[in-house]
Amino acid sequence: MALFIPTYFSPIAQYSEIVKTDTVTFEMEDNFQKQSYRNRCYIFNSNGKQLLSIPVKHKITNGRKKTKDTLIENNVPWQDQHFKSLQIAYRTSPFFEFFEDDLAIIFEKKYKFLQDINIDTFLFIIDALQFDINFIQTTTFNLDPKQQDFRYLAEVKKQPEKLVDKYIQMFDDKHGFLPNLSVLDLLFMEGPNSVSYL
Repeated sequence: MALFIPTYFSPIAQYSEIVKTDTVTFEMEDNFQKQSYRNRCYIFNSNGKQLLSIPVKHKITNGRKKTKDTLIENNVPWQDQHFKSLQIAYRTSPFFEFFEDDLAIIFEKKYKFLQDINIDTFLFIIDALQFDINFIQTTTFNLDPKQQDFRYLAEVKKQPEKLVDKYIQMFDDKHGFLPNLSVLDLLFMEGPNSVSYL
């Protein structure tokens, strides 16, 4: 068992740890932090690294807000924008077409809470990679958990310094290799081989 924060189409570094466990514990009691992978991911398009960010509603009152209570701002067509961005960036990649229909379901479903889409993106990835991984959710926040703690991988600024092995990317001839993008980048380029890469 290992402890993670559910993130939006998590970076490769997070999945390289997820695949080492048979049960993922998702932290449901943490406080939402801006500038984290909780509501963002990075993909590779013809201009380089592209941010896909889910807009969230911010309370008018001050104080901390739990991630599980974070609402998505659906007044902007972010789902259409994200899906179109993925199609434009990866439509000629080796494996995008194999996953496009299942991926479309996530971008057609209406979500209220950020955590719900993050759990769905996790389920999409483990299904696409055919991993047999269960997940459970925390009910209290524990500063000193009794399992491996990978919650830090949700923070953009706390990514591992170890560079991941290179794989062929869509625009690496133009921009060079970009490490630790969303696991979608790996999936669309490597397909079933993503498992051995991770």
